[in-house]
Amino acid sequence: MKILVIRFSSMGDIIYTTPVVRCLKKQLPGAGVHFLTKPAFKYIYDNNPYVDKLLLLKETLGETIKDIKAENYDYIIDLHNNLRTALIKLSVNAKSSTYKKQRFRKWLSLKFKLKLVPPVHLVDRYMAAVTFLGVKNDGAPIDYYIKANHQLNKLLPPSHQNNYIVFIIGAAHFTKRMPNYKIINICRKLRQPVVLLGGNDVKANGEEIASKTTNVYNACGTTSLDESVFLVSKASTVIGFDTGLTHIAEAFNKPIASIWGGTVPELLGVQPYKVKEVLVAGIDLPCRPCSKFGLEKCPLGHFRCMNDQPENSIIDFANLAARSLGDLT
Repeated sequence: MKILVIRFSSMGDIIYTTPVVRCLKKQLPGAGVHFLTKPAFKYIYDNNPYVDKLLLLKETLGETIKDIKAENYDYIIDLHNNLRTALIKLSVNAKSSTYKKQRFRKWLSLKFKLKLVPPVHLVDRYMAAVTFLGVKNDGAPIDYYIKANHQLNKLLPPSHQNNYIVFIIGAAHFTKRMPNYKIINICRKLRQPVVLLGGNDVKANGEEIASKTTNVYNACGTTSLDESVFLVSKASTVIGFDTGLTHIAEAFNKPIASIWGGTVPELLGVQPYKVKEVLVAGIDLPCRPCSKFGLEKCPLGHFRCMNDQPENSIIDFANLAARSLGDLT
């Protein structure tokens, strides 16, 4: 049996496909499991032992379809459900099953601030697409495999190589990020060294935060993604926004404080998955959520979803999580 699983984007959505791939491989003896995604997200499945072959989306859909036809798949598991995947399924002689996006329910929920989307995690929604094969959710966390043997002493100063908290300050959109002054307030009250992670787009933010605190090291824009994931895997606690690296952190079952601004996890089903210690921080407002995926500015100008975000609950969670692990005396 040969199975192709498809998900083109984005980082967080693809990381939540890993339990599906693992369950297919482990529960269907002898099955070949392949995965198709965009080249930009190849790294998510590099080194994954449950994928027999990784296919990458070509410049034209026709080239991609040609590659797929050459593999003679028995089944296509469509976890993206868009026009391109529909054309693939029409063009390839294979049985298929498709993840249900619930687009209309999500639109109504967002437009009229209704709660019409059942509180089912995205992993479980994905898993529904493979139940026809007799595959069941094994209840294990997501998978992510670090690519290289990194060393803390080459990535962090001596002051931050033991018992540190990672604070992921990057996110694709402004309304997902907490303002610098709020991050500074939180970091000042954390009892452990803090390592800031994010891309070049928040490097200047990290520099400002580090300059106004005594326990913060800014690694934004200076570490590769693989190095950042390694630092997450060695942290005592993770604080982060609605962004891919925060979701990847779930693979290592660290205590996670997941902070939400203009987006809400319930709408997308992406609250931390199979993590023992979790804080989901977000406040109820008539205007929230303002979008599914984030915006470049607050539509109403006040940005209360982040400006009014309570800081003490995040601080207490991180400090208590560290103490429970024996990191604090």
